[in-house]
Amino acid sequence: MKIPQGSVMSTRDCSQAENSRNPLRWDLSPDEIRSVTDTLIARVKKVYDEVGSLHIESVSTENTLEALANAKLDYASSRHVLDFPQYVCPNKEVRSASTEADKKLSEFDVEISMREDVFKRIKALQKKFQDNPSTEEKRFLDRLVTLGQRKGLHLSKEIQQEVKRTSKLISDLSIEFNRNLNEDNTFLVFSEQELGGLAESYLNGLERTAEGKYKVTLEYPHYHPLMKRCHNPETRRKMETAFHSRCKQVNTAILEQLIQLRAKVADLLGYSSHANYVLEINMAKHTGNVSDAFYDRLKPIGIKERKYILALKKRECLMKGFQFDGQINAWDLPYYMNQVEQCKFAVNKDKLIEYFPLEVVTGGLFGIYQELLGLTFEEVKGAHVWHEDVKLYSAHDSETGEEIGQFYLDLHPREGKYGHAACFGLLPGCRGPDGKRRLPVAAMVANFTKPRKGWPSLLQHHEVETYFHEFGHVMHELCSKTTFSEFTGTQVETDFVEVPSQMLENWVWEKEPLRRMSSHYKDGTPVPDDLLDKLIASRVANTGLMNLRQVVLSKVDQSLHSCPSADTAEVFAQHCQDILGVPATPGTNMTASFSHLTGGYDGQYYSYLWSEVYSMDIFFSRFKKEGIMNPKVGKEYRRVILEAGGAVDGMDMLKSFLGREPCQDAFFQCKGLTDTKTS
Repeated sequence: MKIPQGSVMSTRDCSQAENSRNPLRWDLSPDEIRSVTDTLIARVKKVYDEVGSLHIESVSTENTLEALANAKLDYASSRHVLDFPQYVCPNKEVRSASTEADKKLSEFDVEISMREDVFKRIKALQKKFQDNPSTEEKRFLDRLVTLGQRKGLHLSKEIQQEVKRTSKLISDLSIEFNRNLNEDNTFLVFSEQELGGLAESYLNGLERTAEGKYKVTLEYPHYHPLMKRCHNPETRRKMETAFHSRCKQVNTAILEQLIQLRAKVADLLGYSSHANYVLEINMAKHTGNVSDAFYDRLKPIGIKERKYILALKKRECLMKGFQFDGQINAWDLPYYMNQVEQCKFAVNKDKLIEYFPLEVVTGGLFGIYQELLGLTFEEVKGAHVWHEDVKLYSAHDSETGEEIGQFYLDLHPREGKYGHAACFGLLPGCRGPDGKRRLPVAAMVANFTKPRKGWPSLLQHHEVETYFHEFGHVMHELCSKTTFSEFTGTQVETDFVEVPSQMLENWVWEKEPLRRMSSHYKDGTPVPDDLLDKLIASRVANTGLMNLRQVVLSKVDQSLHSCPSADTAEVFAQHCQDILGVPATPGTNMTASFSHLTGGYDGQYYSYLWSEVYSMDIFFSRFKKEGIMNPKVGKEYRRVILEAGGAVDGMDMLKSFLGREPCQDAFFQCKGLTDTKTS
């Protein structure tokens, strides 16, 4: 990578000795993946067998709590080389072997989480735990007891067996749902005329058919720009229909079966719904606390925005000779929301994208994170990676020089690769059996346009925001300093996990950081002041509709997981119409590709808006007041929020950093709703 000017990054060669703290191998064959999986399961099971066979009276911190902690660390440190390749490996056979390993390991997760013999010993240790345990030791022990009870280990053998059987099936189906999405390679073919309104840089990035037409995939760098910019409503309709029909038949069946199975487990364990089951250990605690306040405040704004968009559509239909149907369709929404930004805020997206080449954004982002958190990053040359596009970096504390972790960047789409943007924790940053901190490793996976045909990779501003967000998760993984792997990195309450990364999104809406991560791809000139001012002002564009869409997804998720069964397409369509005022496209089912519902956010999607309240409070109350590049505040943030991982409750971290109870003022202020009320 060409390092942009002004970055403080350096590089080093990666010999085996230098990189020995990162033991991850990415060249395992399918047979090796199967063999290593079996070996890992046998190794961890042996420890659980030993703990489960202890005499109840002889349980101690050493032979029970530490033994389980070390086994969990071994497991967490070993499994991701087996289950991560399914998302990123270019070889389909390896991806399949990784998916099968994930299924086997996930079934093993269920097995070890339901060891009644081990649970009895943990309970016995909890009763005799009188030797002034550390806060984190007690938290770990209490957590093990809580998790055991949440698996029904205090209930009858019949219930335990049914919970175990059903939990394994849930795990297998969730993995299958995501495999279907990752392997989807649908594309559509359009003529140049059908792609009217799209920039030359976009068209140059598309493959051509033998007849000279353009192949447009459903990957993010193809789909989102087309939906925002293409003048032809029929092209947009075809794309939107295809995008929300991905894996429709197979994944709809899987999701609807999952909803029934989750409801069944919740009922067996004595909960009124799956939603209440998962919320019990979150900040929200139960569904009654997942407030409708957002909807009440956003509804009148959404009505006003829809009227404006409908007027835009009517005018354009008259000008271009299209038939006006009197409504906003799903394929109209992104297109006219983009026009709102152009009409009301005069943001020229075609011009703006030219100032965000990926290399420059990366250099600026690195510089900001390094300065803010007191870190330095080095590219590790010659590192062993899973694809030639992938790069490995090492992060060091800028004061002590200590290496605190390593991270991979895998930023471009390819066949079979995970289709969204995400951070994957690969090795935990916790204390090892030798008392020393283990080196955490994480990977950021995204799908930004790949450079080709003389064009660099140019990012839309929302992609820059995504980059900042996911890299925030990477920093959470790397800065973590916990005793137990159970609490490392992003293993916090689900409705707190987005707070640290959402907070850092604010930097892409401030002038100084934007200048640092942008320059024209041709001549390096800075973004003109007026373009920056318009971009920053446009943050409140479409506030109502964008946030109401989040409310829709949250409500759909809560609805699906508050009932014993559901017609997923119908539930989505109903909420879309009622809340957003836009009908779902007939014949589609967005939930069949809504991977959050099978990726750990089931019953918990509300946490994106919930977390944003806290993240805005942190930014406006501390960083905006004391300086967005203030290293003192940044280091305090690193210490109080990032280093703590899940070893401290989210609310306690918030109170510690804010110096008070959190409130909603900043959230509504940021959304342009100045009539704020304190929560």
